Amino acid sequence: MSVVQIENLTKDFLVGFWRKRRVRALDNLNLTVEPGEIFGFLGPNGAGKTTTLKIMMTLLRPTSGSVRILGEPAASAAMRRRIGYLPENPYFYDYLTAEEMLTYVGRLYGIRRPALRRKVGELLETVGLAEQARVQLRKFSKGMTQRIGIAQAIINDPEAVFLDEPMSGLDPLGRRDVRRIITGLREKGVTVFFSSHILPDVEALCDRVAILHKGRLRETGALHEILQVKIEGHEIILARVSAETRAGLAALCDEIRPMGDRLHLRAADAGRLEAVLARALAGGAELISVNPVRASLEEYFFREVAAEVPRP
Repeated sequence: MSVVQIENLTKDFLVGFWRKRRVRALDNLNLTVEPGEIFGFLGPNGAGKTTTLKIMMTLLRPTSGSVRILGEPAASAAMRRRIGYLPENPYFYDYLTAEEMLTYVGRLYGIRRPALRRKVGELLETVGLAEQARVQLRKFSKGMTQRIGIAQAIINDPEAVFLDEPMSGLDPLGRRDVRRIITGLREKGVTVFFSSHILPDVEALCDRVAILHKGRLRETGALHEILQVKIEGHEIILARVSAETRAGLAALCDEIRPMGDRLHLRAADAGRLEAVLARALAGGAELISVNPVRASLEEYFFREVAAEVPRP
């Protein structure tokens, strides 16, 4: 059974003051998310990512189509106890402390006090807020608020977690911690569905991704399948390269650059790769590695999608 099953999901908004017009934010979206995977939901601003998540959480009603989560309709109260959610711009009772906030959420889930006290302490440690446990949320930075938001989303040990821009407002260390948390959830068998515009994080974490553009699903699939659109050459790393050998390699490579005591080269095709390796080994160089060069997710995204976004 799929964790998320979206069928023909469409959402129209009425915009304008006097003469309202209909704008389509989602257009016949079909999507499935399987158990235990980390699923990345990508797209430029205005693509419909947050609208999709709000419909999944019943914060918006769809114009047509359906959403099922853990086999239940999106409006199922029983299913809600089995999932966690972090909105894009979370707002909490800001006169509560971090400890009080998590205790409040835990009580809403029916977690009893002895276990809840232990759970709150563990979560504050996990998200790096143990020292701020008794600080009021109104004194938190954007990044700290994001951390407490992630903690409340997983306090009930959910089967699936839905995160809207979970890296927003975090510094590199905070992003690393969130990646660690998400990876830990997958190790426990939790399904993670998150939207993001920070593509390196998506590339590092996700099993599958979907790319949304102007409300329409452009592509979905395993990350390695999307990135294997084309091998754009090979990177060769050599050590102990003599000046004579380097001079001979320069004519064969599309790019050559020294990095410390090693030489990084790039060959555009298989023919040049063979010639470079033959010349290097004949000259006594040590081969460190050969790696295919493919477009990163970021390069793929901007090449295939952002080119269609009109410039201001």
